[in-house]
Amino acid sequence: MKSSRVLATAGVQQKAMKTSFLPLALAFVSILPSKGAVFITEWMYSGNGDEFVEFTNLGSSAVDFTGWSFDDNNAVAGTFDLSAFGMVAPGESVILAQTDEASFRTDWGLAGSVKVIGLLGDTTGNNLGRNDAINLFDASNTLVDTLTYGDQDIAGSIRTQDVSGYTTPANYGSDDVLQWMLSVDGVDGAFTSTGGDVGSPGFALVPEPSSVLLIGLGSLGLLRRRVHR
Repeated sequence: MKSSRVLATAGVQQKAMKTSFLPLALAFVSILPSKGAVFITEWMYSGNGDEFVEFTNLGSSAVDFTGWSFDDNNAVAGTFDLSAFGMVAPGESVILAQTDEASFRTDWGLAGSVKVIGLLGDTTGNNLGRNDAINLFDASNTLVDTLTYGDQDIAGSIRTQDVSGYTTPANYGSDDVLQWMLSVDGVDGAFTSTGGDVGSPGFALVPEPSSVLLIGLGSLGLLRRRVHR
């Protein structure tokens, strides 16, 4: 199944990208019954002030993040409030960052339309470590998605230091960090920030619409199509 890195919300670094087929592509979620609509789609535990987690709504309707929360490997619902994301549209990616919102936005060249919540860990102390977990909870304190990672604890795992990790849509929601890869400048929408980190916050891989049809016919696997900025 092919997929492409699609810009969820406009940014200064953006080049023209085709998104007219996004609504159809998002229909793939209904083919994956064990998974929800919001996923962890990128993360970097350590950077030049740019530690971040990206969440993407791959459902067909908007999601109200009021009452949603984040925690690390403590996995306690309500620890870090994500309500400021508000309504997250289908195909939209939102960013949780360690630095302040303005600094993160400037470093990555993101427009004001990209939702960013900054200062992760400054008040709650649950910013990400080298070996840690990302836990996303909804307003009912139900675990929506989780990713356990750590190159020291999990043999073969990537280390997201100054380079973000991302995966293909086939692995969204599976909590299998071994299926994640490091971002590469110029591949799948990734680029280098002004601080020297490599990633693509605000972008997420989604299946191409033609591939959604193939799944319906019993096709297995997801193959990525490279898209450059």
